[in-house]
Order: sequence, then C-alpha cells, then structure tokens
Amino acid sequence: MKKSITFLLLSFCFNANAQIDSLLLIVQPKDTIQKSLNMDAVYNRPFVTFGKLPVSLGGYVEVNWQHIGTDGVSDGHQFQFRRMTIFVASTISKRIKFLSEIEFEPAEKEIAIEFAAIDMEFHPLINLRSGIILNPIGAFNQNHDGPKWEFTDRPISTTQMLPATWSNAGFGLYGKHYNKKWMFGYELYLSGGFDNSIIDNQQNKTYLPASKQNPERFEEIASGIPLFTGKIALRHSKIAEIGLSYMGGIYNKWQDDGILIGEKRKLDVFAIDFNTTIPKINTFITAEWAWVALDVPNTYTEQYGSKQMGGFIDIVQPILKRDIFGWKDAVINIALRTEYVDWNDGKFTSSNTNIGENIWSIMPAISFRPNSLTVLRLNYRYQQQTDIFGNLPSKTGGFSFGISSYF
Repeated sequence: MKKSITFLLLSFCFNANAQIDSLLLIVQPKDTIQKSLNMDAVYNRPFVTFGKLPVSLGGYVEVNWQHIGTDGVSDGHQFQFRRMTIFVASTISKRIKFLSEIEFEPAEKEIAIEFAAIDMEFHPLINLRSGIILNPIGAFNQNHDGPKWEFTDRPISTTQMLPATWSNAGFGLYGKHYNKKWMFGYELYLSGGFDNSIIDNQQNKTYLPASKQNPERFEEIASGIPLFTGKIALRHSKIAEIGLSYMGGIYNKWQDDGILIGEKRKLDVFAIDFNTTIPKINTFITAEWAWVALDVPNTYTEQYGSKQMGGFIDIVQPILKRDIFGWKDAVINIALRTEYVDWNDGKFTSSNTNIGENIWSIMPAISFRPNSLTVLRLNYRYQQQTDIFGNLPSKTGGFSFGISSYF
C-alpha cells in the first residue's frame, strides 16, 4: 500500500513536471484575510495550480540538526529529516471541496493520511465534512504545519499528552459567522477514537498518543461508540481569539458480539487555546492548555494516572524587518516557549504525597524568515523531568537548528 501511494505521487509529479513548460503555474499564497480562525488552518496554506488541471498541490518539509544531552550524556550530533507533507486539493463543484494531507514521517518509515475530507457548504453556518478529519482539540492539532512555528520541536503537551495530528474517520458539521470585527466558529464531529492502548502500552502509563499506532481506528471503533469532538471559537480582529474544545467518549472494548465483557470506561479531554498580536510592537502570543480525565480500572496501579494536564505558551517578537540578502521584507524574530506536562496529577493513596511524572521546559529561539513560507530557526532547550516517585529530576539541554518551508 505504501509503495503504491509513493508510486502514484511520484508519477503524478513527474508527468506534471514534464508538461511544466506548457502549463501556467499559479502560486496561491496563504490567506492573509483577517477574517480567519484556527479552524481555517486546514485551507490556509499555499498551493500551486497547473493551468487547467482540476487539482492544486502543495506541501511542506522539515529538516533539523540537534545536539542534546540528558544528565551529561549525549548521542552527539544528529541530523533529522523530520517529515515531508503533501497537500492535494480540488474544488469539485460549487461549494463542494476536497483536501488531503499525506505525511511521510519519518521519511523512510511511515506514510500516513492525516486528513482527507470532502466539505459541502449548505450555508456559511452549516457545512458538512466527511472523511478522515483532524479532531479539533485545542488549536495545535489543526494548525500544526512546521513553517508556521519558530521552534523545531512540537510542544510536549501536544505530542506526549495529547496525540498531535490526531485524526480519525468521521462526519461532522462546522460553520462560521462574521459580524463586523467579531468572528464566531464552531465544529462538531463524530468519529473513530481511542482504544485500550492508552492504558496498555510500552510507556507503562496513561498515554493517549499510543492509540495513533492502531491503524484499525479508521475502520473500527473499539467501544462501538463514536468519539465526540466539539469546539467553539470567538475572535475579535483587533484583540484576540479564544477557543474552547472538548473530546470524549468510551474508549475500551466493553462487549464482544453482544456479550458484556467489561465496564464502559470514559475519557474526557478539555482544552482552551488563545492567540493575540500586540499592536504596534507586533508581539505574537499563542497558548494552549488541556486537561485529561480518564476512568482507569481499579486493577491498575497508581502509575496509570486518571488525571493529566499540560500546555505551552509561545511568545514571538519581530526585531528586524527589512531587505536581507535580496529577500524583500525578510524578518528576524526572537521567541520563547515555556511548557509543562503532568502525566499523573494526584496523590498516592497510601502516603498522601504528590505523584511525580511531570516535565517542564523552557526554549529560547531566534528565527529568520526570508518570506512568509520559509523559516530558519535556532533553539536552545532546557528541561527537567521528574519520575513518578518525585526523585531528583533529570536535566536535558542542548541546541537544535532547522529549516522548514512550504513548497
């Protein structure tokens, strides 16, 4: 299957390239209209249209170098081709659109369809989406493209507490409404979801990203009950955007062929996200915080947390905008990310002492953007991680440098 997808993509690109001289190429830049929300990120990307062909193509790539060590031990210099993602979009007819996102991550190991959905617009407030959807929990899950961020790593809370780029087969409704400077949007989806691997995994802890390793979630729901994901967002064009989201449902297989084999066990995730740009100095701030509540069986030890929480704050400050090396209006930014995750929020019942299993990190950065599509970024990470017993934390530090660009 992977080889077939790769062959088709290469064949299409080769044939398109062979005809490139006879076709008109139109680069469609990212949408710069202020009337947009985080939920628009899936379409707010650059595409290339080949003349009168019915499809548009785009994508992005991420390449990094890093030298990071923990407690004085390091693997030395490492080069990483993190991912390459290809977008294929088409306007099927009036108010009917299709978009897909195919990711190679890592490049030599895995090919995944992260998004592939048909959107049908009945009214600006009522749109039907069906296919493989990105569940809108928080903001990062939908707005995850590498070139949009000043950091080489994705936030810890979105990759190790929540499953980053979490997508499932499903159906749902979404819509938006504008009133002068105010914007309102909502999304409601029923989809496939989690399974028992979130508490039965190699990490030996409650770990939601483990369900991403189960490809059967695109065809079968372990519990037989759809996962519900809902989000509402409100934005003032000159102030900020705030979003509130929820994702939840029964995660375990509680019956088999109509025979009861266990109790229904529920998972609830709540998230709040926020972003704003401070006028005049153009400081961009984005933040996200999430809470996870899980019904863990009594037969499991306390190392499997029933409550988790975590999030991040990014602050990006442009310090120079001018023509640099021939690039017009290139920008140099300084940035800072702070993040925290507690995988087991609570106390031991026997000793009434706090359970550890948490991590915090601070990451200063400097980035160079020759244009809006490409970013070079240098980061330094300092992080401390505490084990479940609250022993002295392990300390991690090091540099990373990378480039990410749409194409």
